[in-house]
Amino acid sequence: MLASVTIRPAKPDDRSHLRQAIVELQDYERALHATRLPGELVADAYLDWLQRQADAEGGVMLVAEREGVFAGFVVGWIELSEIITETPDSNRFGYVSDICVMAAFRGQRIAAQLLCAIELHLRRAGVARLRINALAANTSARVCYERAGYAPYEVHLEKFADIETEQV
Repeated sequence: MLASVTIRPAKPDDRSHLRQAIVELQDYERALHATRLPGELVADAYLDWLQRQADAEGGVMLVAEREGVFAGFVVGWIELSEIITETPDSNRFGYVSDICVMAAFRGQRIAAQLLCAIELHLRRAGVARLRINALAANTSARVCYERAGYAPYEVHLEKFADIETEQV
Protein backbone atom coordinates (compact mmCIF):
# COMPACT_ATOMS: atom_id res chain seq x y z
CA MET A 1 0.00 0.00 0.00
CA LEU A 2 1.31 3.44 -0.94
CA ALA A 3 1.86 6.06 1.73
CA SER A 4 -0.60 8.92 1.67
CA VAL A 5 0.13 12.15 -0.14
CA THR A 6 0.43 15.41 1.76
CA ILE A 7 -0.63 18.52 -0.13
CA ARG A 8 0.38 21.86 1.34
CA PRO A 9 1.13 25.44 0.29
CA ALA A 10 4.57 25.88 -1.23
CA LYS A 11 7.29 27.36 0.98
CA PRO A 12 10.46 29.24 0.00
CA ASP A 13 12.60 26.16 0.69
CA ASP A 14 10.63 24.27 -2.01
CA ARG A 15 12.19 26.43 -4.72
CA SER A 16 14.81 23.96 -5.95
CA HIS A 17 12.19 21.19 -6.29
CA LEU A 18 9.72 23.54 -7.98
CA ARG A 19 12.42 24.67 -10.38
CA GLN A 20 13.30 21.07 -11.20
CA ALA A 21 9.62 20.31 -11.88
CA ILE A 22 9.30 23.33 -14.16
CA VAL A 23 12.36 22.25 -16.14
CA GLU A 24 10.93 18.74 -16.47
CA LEU A 25 7.48 20.01 -17.47
CA GLN A 26 8.85 22.54 -19.94
CA ASP A 27 11.16 20.00 -21.59
CA TYR A 28 8.33 17.46 -21.80
CA GLU A 29 6.10 20.01 -23.53
CA ARG A 30 8.99 21.11 -25.74
CA ALA A 31 9.14 17.58 -27.12
CA LEU A 32 5.44 17.94 -28.00
CA HIS A 33 5.54 21.42 -29.58
CA ALA A 34 8.32 23.55 -31.00
CA THR A 35 7.05 26.76 -29.37
CA ARG A 36 8.35 25.72 -25.94
CA LEU A 37 11.77 27.00 -24.91
CA PRO A 38 14.26 24.78 -23.04
CA GLY A 39 13.36 24.39 -19.37
CA GLU A 40 16.76 25.50 -18.05
CA LEU A 41 16.46 28.71 -20.06
CA VAL A 42 13.14 29.81 -18.56
CA ALA A 43 12.81 28.03 -15.20
CA ASP A 44 13.89 30.81 -12.84
CA ALA A 45 11.95 33.61 -14.50
CA TYR A 46 8.90 31.41 -14.96
CA LEU A 47 8.95 30.23 -11.35
CA ASP A 48 9.21 33.86 -10.18
CA TRP A 49 6.25 34.79 -12.38
CA LEU A 50 4.18 31.82 -11.16
CA GLN A 51 4.88 32.78 -7.56
CA ARG A 52 3.72 36.36 -8.18
CA GLN A 53 0.52 35.03 -9.77
CA ALA A 54 -0.02 32.62 -6.87
CA ASP A 55 0.47 35.46 -4.37
CA ALA A 56 -2.32 37.46 -6.01
CA GLU A 57 -5.81 37.44 -4.51
CA GLY A 58 -7.26 33.94 -4.59
CA GLY A 59 -4.09 32.30 -5.88
CA VAL A 60 -1.98 29.51 -4.41
CA MET A 61 0.90 27.21 -5.26
CA LEU A 62 0.53 23.76 -3.72
CA VAL A 63 3.14 21.04 -3.29
CA ALA A 64 2.49 17.30 -3.08
CA GLU A 65 4.78 15.15 -0.93
CA ARG A 66 4.90 11.45 -0.27
CA GLU A 67 6.81 10.47 2.86
CA GLY A 68 8.45 13.91 2.87
CA VAL A 69 9.65 13.64 -0.74
CA PHE A 70 8.60 16.25 -3.31
CA ALA A 71 6.18 14.56 -5.71
CA GLY A 72 4.78 17.48 -7.69
CA PHE A 73 3.02 20.81 -7.65
CA VAL A 74 0.05 22.76 -8.93
CA VAL A 75 -0.54 26.49 -9.17
CA GLY A 76 -3.68 28.48 -9.85
CA TRP A 77 -5.28 31.86 -9.36
CA ILE A 78 -8.37 33.87 -10.21
CA GLU A 79 -8.51 35.35 -13.69
CA LEU A 80 -10.66 38.38 -14.47
CA SER A 81 -11.62 39.37 -17.99
CA GLU A 82 -14.06 41.78 -19.58
CA ILE A 83 -15.40 39.82 -22.50
CA ILE A 84 -18.65 41.55 -23.30
CA THR A 85 -20.22 38.46 -24.85
CA GLU A 86 -19.55 36.25 -21.79
CA THR A 87 -21.51 35.81 -18.57
CA PRO A 88 -20.16 37.30 -15.33
CA ASP A 89 -19.24 33.88 -13.94
CA SER A 90 -17.29 33.22 -17.14
CA ASN A 91 -15.39 36.49 -16.80
CA ARG A 92 -14.18 35.61 -13.29
CA PHE A 93 -12.83 32.08 -13.15
CA GLY A 94 -10.27 29.94 -11.39
CA TYR A 95 -7.34 29.24 -13.67
CA VAL A 96 -5.15 26.17 -13.08
CA SER A 97 -1.92 27.28 -14.71
CA ASP A 98 0.56 24.46 -14.20
CA ILE A 99 0.55 20.98 -12.75
CA CYS A 100 3.45 18.56 -12.69
CA VAL A 101 3.99 15.19 -11.06
CA MET A 102 7.58 14.03 -10.96
CA ALA A 103 8.37 10.91 -13.00
CA ALA A 104 8.92 8.64 -9.98
CA PHE A 105 5.40 9.41 -8.73
CA ARG A 106 3.36 9.18 -11.93
CA GLY A 107 0.51 6.71 -12.18
CA GLN A 108 -0.37 7.09 -8.50
CA ARG A 109 -3.28 9.56 -8.96
CA ILE A 110 -1.25 12.42 -7.45
CA ALA A 111 -2.26 14.73 -10.30
CA ALA A 112 -5.92 14.05 -9.46
CA GLN A 113 -5.27 14.88 -5.81
CA LEU A 114 -3.46 18.09 -6.74
CA LEU A 115 -6.36 19.07 -9.00
CA CYS A 116 -8.88 18.44 -6.22
CA ALA A 117 -6.85 20.55 -3.81
CA ILE A 118 -6.47 23.54 -6.17
CA GLU A 119 -10.13 23.32 -7.17
CA LEU A 120 -11.20 23.41 -3.53
CA HIS A 121 -9.00 26.44 -2.90
CA LEU A 122 -10.35 28.32 -5.92
CA ARG A 123 -13.98 27.44 -5.15
CA ARG A 124 -13.50 28.75 -1.62
CA ALA A 125 -12.22 31.97 -3.23
CA GLY A 126 -15.65 32.30 -4.84
CA VAL A 127 -15.33 31.15 -8.43
CA ALA A 128 -18.01 29.16 -10.21
CA ARG A 129 -15.85 28.04 -13.13
CA LEU A 130 -12.42 26.43 -13.36
CA ARG A 131 -10.27 26.35 -16.46
CA ILE A 132 -7.07 24.58 -17.43
CA ASN A 133 -5.12 24.39 -20.69
CA ALA A 134 -3.14 21.58 -22.27
CA LEU A 135 -1.19 21.21 -25.46
CA ALA A 136 -3.30 19.35 -28.00
CA ALA A 137 -0.56 16.70 -28.27
CA ASN A 138 -0.40 16.17 -24.49
CA THR A 139 -2.90 13.34 -24.40
CA SER A 140 -1.94 12.13 -20.92
CA ALA A 141 -2.71 15.56 -19.44
CA ARG A 142 -5.94 15.86 -21.39
CA VAL A 143 -7.10 12.41 -20.22
CA CYS A 144 -6.28 13.34 -16.61
CA TYR A 145 -8.19 16.62 -16.85
CA GLU A 146 -11.21 15.06 -18.53
CA ARG A 147 -11.23 12.31 -15.92
CA ALA A 148 -11.34 15.11 -13.32
CA GLY A 149 -14.45 16.57 -14.99
CA TYR A 150 -12.95 19.20 -17.30
CA ALA A 151 -14.48 19.49 -20.76
CA PRO A 152 -13.34 21.41 -23.83
CA TYR A 153 -14.39 25.06 -23.65
CA GLU A 154 -12.58 26.77 -26.50
CA VAL A 155 -10.23 25.23 -29.02
CA HIS A 156 -7.29 27.29 -30.28
CA LEU A 157 -6.08 26.43 -33.76
CA GLU A 158 -2.72 27.42 -35.17
CA LYS A 159 -1.30 27.92 -38.63
CA PHE A 160 2.00 29.31 -39.84
CA ALA A 161 1.54 32.56 -41.74
CA ASP A 162 3.14 31.43 -44.99
CA ILE A 163 3.35 34.39 -47.36
CA GLU A 164 4.27 32.10 -50.30
CA THR A 165 0.79 30.52 -50.27
CA GLU A 166 -1.11 33.78 -49.76
CA GLN A 167 -4.19 33.99 -51.95
CA VAL A 168 -5.54 37.31 -53.16
